[in-house]
Amino acid sequence: MPPARLSNRYFLVRAGESEFESSGVINTNPVSKTSVDSGLSDKGKKQSLRAAFLLKEMEACDSNCWIWPSITQRAYQAAEIIASVNGISRSYIVPEYSFLDARGLGAYEGKKMEDISEIYASDNLSPSIKPPPIDDGTPNESVADVFVRVTQLMSILETQYSEDTVVIVSPDSDNLSVLQAGLVGLDLRRHNELYFAPGEVRFVDPSSIPTYKRPASAVYKCLNPPKCVIKGL
Repeated sequence: MPPARLSNRYFLVRAGESEFESSGVINTNPVSKTSVDSGLSDKGKKQSLRAAFLLKEMEACDSNCWIWPSITQRAYQAAEIIASVNGISRSYIVPEYSFLDARGLGAYEGKKMEDISEIYASDNLSPSIKPPPIDDGTPNESVADVFVRVTQLMSILETQYSEDTVVIVSPDSDNLSVLQAGLVGLDLRRHNELYFAPGEVRFVDPSSIPTYKRPASAVYKCLNPPKCVIKGL
C-alpha cells in the first residue's frame, strides 16, 4: 500500500493519443511499446502540449520537478514536451521500464477501443478478474495486478525523493485511475469512474489522502478546485 501521507507532490498525466488509439485499435503488448505506432498521433501531440501548459499554469515545476514517464513511446514523447514547455532539463526525465506499462489486455489485443467497456464491466465485479489470455506475449492483467505495479512505483518514488515534485506520465488511463482509487480509498472495482482522458492532468493532494472517503453515490469531484483536476483536450 502507498504511505498514508506522501512526502512528495504528485501530478498524474495521461499521455496524448497514440497512433494505435487514433486508429481505434487496442495495443498493450509491451513488445511494441517503443514502436512508431505507439508514439503520439498529431492529435496526441496537441493533447500532450496542452497538458504541458496546464502543468505550467498549475506551477507544477516552478521549483523544479522530476518527470517519470513510461518508456512507452507516447508517454516518453509527452514527457519531452512537458520538460520543454516547463523549462526542465532532460536529465530530470527518468524513464520507467515496467511499472508504468499500459495495462495488458490479453485477448483484447488488436480489438476495437470500444471493447474496453467489456473489461471495465468485469472490473466492476472483482479487481481480480483478468482479461482472457492470448499467446502473442500480451499480458492479461487484472486491476489487482495493476495496483501492485503502481504501488511499487510509489514506494520507489517515496523512498528516492523527499519533498520533491514528481510528474507521472502514463500511456493509458488504468495505471492512473487504479493508483488514484487506491490513494483516495475508492473501491478498486470502481477505478474506471476516475478515468483519465488522453492528455488529462490531475494533482494528487497528499493531505487529503488519509481522510477522504468517497460517498457511495457521489460523482467524483476535485477536492481543491479549480486546480486539482484539469482535463485535456
